[in-house]
Amino acid sequence: MQQLRNRFKEAIHTARPLIGVWSMLNSSTAVEAVGHAGYDWMLLDGEHSPMGLQNAIDHMRALAATATMPIVRVATNDAILFKRYLDAGVTTVMVPYVQGPEEARAAVDAMHYPPAGKRGVAVMHRASRYGHVSEYLKTASDSLCLILQLETLEALSRLEEIGSVQGVDALFIGPGDLSASMGLLGQPDHPKVQEVAAEALERARRLRIPLGILAPNPGAAERYIAMRFAFISVANDLAMLVQSADASAARYQELAAARETSAEP
Repeated sequence: MQQLRNRFKEAIHTARPLIGVWSMLNSSTAVEAVGHAGYDWMLLDGEHSPMGLQNAIDHMRALAATATMPIVRVATNDAILFKRYLDAGVTTVMVPYVQGPEEARAAVDAMHYPPAGKRGVAVMHRASRYGHVSEYLKTASDSLCLILQLETLEALSRLEEIGSVQGVDALFIGPGDLSASMGLLGQPDHPKVQEVAAEALERARRLRIPLGILAPNPGAAERYIAMRFAFISVANDLAMLVQSADASAARYQELAAARETSAEP
């Protein structure tokens, strides 16, 4: 059996921005349903949601029945976490809050077997199809994609240093933490934050490394698509559920209140 290709790793180098969705519900049913909606990729969030390793495996199995490509965000830049998630079959990893090239190199080390890195070696696991990918140890790196998040002004000031580390495949801007680092907490769509993001995109293009971003609202999503960020998160499953529930409750509560008023003597 041959190692599977990483379709996301290949697709981020095309001209068309890849449209993604964030998964925070930690529900394989929701992952599968949203996976059929037509998004290019889905981020399975292990940092800001209750998702654990077994959950991630279940979610990846659900997504395998769809055309949506999975990305898993680990909670922190930790070699043990990498080892467990990679052995579980994760092929595209996002690492939060990377501040400099030293942290980037640590992530690369955790991602790859020697001599390219320091990943712990095992053979019988889900990533190797339980030993059926006979050349897994030799070919694993070809199927892996490492995305590092730049979430502060300090990190963005070192974009070239971080993005030049061999083994880093893409970068991703987190506007929420970026705005906080700029003294604009809760204002990810502030013009100053957008100016920094636009500048980072031009620098990433000069470096020839794909840059992704999370859109805080539909207007920002449309703007990022027009700017041609390589990959863009335009929604998240929890927000879509809450917004739909809020709208439904408001509509029918208003109708019920109107009926109550009309029934008064």
